[in-house]
Amino acid sequence: MTTHRRMLATVCFGLSIALMTMQQATAQSVEQFYKGRTITMLVGTSPGGINDISARLAARHFGRFVPGNPAIVVQNNPGAGGLVTANRLYHNVEKDGTVLAKVERAVPQLAIQGHPNAQFDPMKFIWLGSLSSYADDAYLLAINAGNPIKSIDEIRPGGKSLNLGADSSASSNLIFAVIAKEILGLNINIVRGYTGAATMFLAMQRGEIDGQYVGLSSIKSGQRDLWNRKAFRMLMAFGRTTRHPDFPNIPIGRDMAKDANALALIDFAELPFFIALPFAGPPGVPLDRAKALQAAFMAMCRDQAFIEDAQKIGIDMSPVDGEGVLNMLAKVAATPKDIVARYNAIGGEKK
Repeated sequence: MTTHRRMLATVCFGLSIALMTMQQATAQSVEQFYKGRTITMLVGTSPGGINDISARLAARHFGRFVPGNPAIVVQNNPGAGGLVTANRLYHNVEKDGTVLAKVERAVPQLAIQGHPNAQFDPMKFIWLGSLSSYADDAYLLAINAGNPIKSIDEIRPGGKSLNLGADSSASSNLIFAVIAKEILGLNINIVRGYTGAATMFLAMQRGEIDGQYVGLSSIKSGQRDLWNRKAFRMLMAFGRTTRHPDFPNIPIGRDMAKDANALALIDFAELPFFIALPFAGPPGVPLDRAKALQAAFMAMCRDQAFIEDAQKIGIDMSPVDGEGVLNMLAKVAATPKDIVARYNAIGGEKK
């Protein structure tokens, strides 16, 4: 056999092996693929906050509902309020269904707004769903109970001021602190540089800051002892269209909006709350595995043991499926450009 023929035979043999491997992979069922494997669950924030707590809650149960019962491990990957994790999930992980992420709720909206550091298309993620649609939650302005300020009226123009902690431009705590300051006109000084609610609760205890914007479920799940000791006073809430039944005497942001433009901006800013605790996979996950993961997520959300575990740690369980997440993102994308432009003008790095 000539050298040319030997080379041709070798190439053909290699192609045959590759084709057989592809066929075997294609023929492999979802259960066969996941059996004995581990799924990594990325979290875009530091340990201790609601994103981390909800990811670890899901990790304890999710594998029971995925065919093959894979193990689930949580990996914290903080940075830029969750943008680092979203970019990584989109570009730099295996696309085989072995890497998922608990995505910070405001991150998909940032991409739709055109944030320069959001290097992904949120409509292309494989959305598993969201644990919460904020049905029994609220995004509260929580200050230390020992603070002399008793009501939101005391920090209106001409009154006293509060020092509030905040994370980066992608985080809800900064976004709503800026809205409260710039749109509602409250006397707020924003202290940046913290990495999640847990670090800000420590800063509150040390007296570095007076308070923060934070979810009710985040307080109940991450600061249960302080919550039970009534260590916080709530002054107002975002993330709701009506006042929370547990806080009937504190106003919501919509009550405080000065005009239709302010109300429209708050409505846009609050949209991510209705997919409050979303989970996603990267684009390109094989269709059968993607569907199995989505089905497993919703089965988990209906499971009584999971619901009881969530209730014990104070997480609002009002789940939304993957299609519901996409529908909400479509609503975000349909927001009039002038409202988005105004939102961008008051946001993040500019204040």
